[in-house]
Amino acid sequence: MKLTEILNRKELSLSFEVFPPKTDGAFEEVKLATEKIAALKPSFVSVTYGAGGGTSKYTLDIAKNVKSVYGVETLAHLTCVSSSRETVKRRIAEMADSGVENVMALRGDIPEYMAAEDRSKWDYRYAIDLIREIKDSGYDFCIGGACYPEVHPESSSSREDILHLKEKADAGCDFLTTQMFFDNDLLYAFLYKIREAGINLPIVAGVMPITNAKQVERAVKLSGSFMPKRFKSLVDRFGSDAEAMKQAGIAYATEQIIDLYANNVKNVHVYTMNKPDVAEKIKNNLSGILGK
Repeated sequence: MKLTEILNRKELSLSFEVFPPKTDGAFEEVKLATEKIAALKPSFVSVTYGAGGGTSKYTLDIAKNVKSVYGVETLAHLTCVSSSRETVKRRIAEMADSGVENVMALRGDIPEYMAAEDRSKWDYRYAIDLIREIKDSGYDFCIGGACYPEVHPESSSSREDILHLKEKADAGCDFLTTQMFFDNDLLYAFLYKIREAGINLPIVAGVMPITNAKQVERAVKLSGSFMPKRFKSLVDRFGSDAEAMKQAGIAYATEQIIDLYANNVKNVHVYTMNKPDVAEKIKNNLSGILGK
């Protein structure tokens, strides 16, 4: 099933993200965690791509397992920045052969060894290059792309960022998933701007439950996310108590999602970090709202 069929429904959607193991030896443990998350019957499960493609072979293994065993639709991530055109074309064909219908097309983080290179020599410089590659492949994929409510770290302005986002949409992107954010007002302002720019794709709001204080620094580093005062107060008060911080982080994420649903943002994606208990508690907190 194409994810646009899910995202364009009137019903609310709640999806979860999982990631493949960093080492071969961790596969069974990660597989079990993803199965527990899939057993919660989310609207879909997205499976990230191994950093630099190193463990990318497991992206398809996990995606196929989730779909075939649990009947949950999947979204397989694909990154391109550190890959050759031949490698990407092979990955696209492998996805199609595996029955994957939905692909999240991402540039990916630039490896340190590539940072000083001449980017003009790269096969893929931006996510839009990958989107075009997938569209030209001849396979019938539903293509997702990323967007940044608080501006992409490499964009000079919100205006420039939205112009590039419009290019993604025009290149064949079917829906967009946001980077994590902790202040819903930032998302609402972003949605207004992109609709004004003529970007009318389904938007999936990405929410990250912060369940330990160490995640805060990583979240800021990864996305430059603005931390509202009420969230900072939560971390200051409960950050030193693991159990309290976990409970408070889940509560904050739940409140975020409820507010999003109440304001007609009906598709929410939770970055669960392979934590089935966190996914389960959030879904249980929303059971009456989701009607299941």
